Amino acid sequence: MHRRTVIKNLALIIGGAALLPACDRKEGKASVSLKNLDISADQEKLVGDICETIIPKTNTPGAKDLGLHLFVFKMLDDCYKKDDQQAFITGMEQFTDAVKGKYGKPFSDLSQKQREDTLLSIEKDKDEKSTANPKELKSFYSIIKGQTVNGYVKSKYFMTKQMVYELVPGRYNARFPYKQKQSA
Repeated sequence: MHRRTVIKNLALIIGGAALLPACDRKEGKASVSLKNLDISADQEKLVGDICETIIPKTNTPGAKDLGLHLFVFKMLDDCYKKDDQQAFITGMEQFTDAVKGKYGKPFSDLSQKQREDTLLSIEKDKDEKSTANPKELKSFYSIIKGQTVNGYVKSKYFMTKQMVYELVPGRYNARFPYKQKQSA
C-alpha cells in the first residue's frame, strides 16, 4: 500500500469517529443544551406548540420558524432563579395534566381554536388570589408568553424586516428642505 493513501484513510476514519457521538441524537433529549434544566423532547415540543399558538405562522414566520421556544429555554436557564425554574417545570406538568383532563389528548393534538381557548383561559386568570389555576401554571404561562414576545421583537427577522433598525443619528439627507428664518 501507499503510505499517503493509508494516512488519508486513517485521517478520515479518526475524523468520522470523532464526529459520530455528535450525530447520535438520543430520543427524548431536547435539541438545546442547558446547564440548569433537564428538558425532554416532549417538553420542548409542548413549549414550541405554545409559542406557535402565541405567534402563529401567517405571511410572517411563526415562533417555531424563529426558534423562539429554544430562546425561552435558554433565557429560563440563564436568567431565572432556581425557584422560578422549578415553578416553570411544575407548571408545565400541571398544564399537560390540565389539557389532558379537559380534552383527553395532548396539547399538540388540539385544534387551533382549542389551543387558543386553553391559553386564553390562563390569560384571563391573572389574579394571584384566584384558585382557578395553580400559581405555578400561571408562572409557566407568564414566562413563556413574556419570553416569546421578547424573543420575537429582538429577532433578526423582526429587526430587519418588520421594524428596520437604524443606528443613531441615522442617515444623512443632503436634499432635506430648508427654510430660512423669517424675521418678525
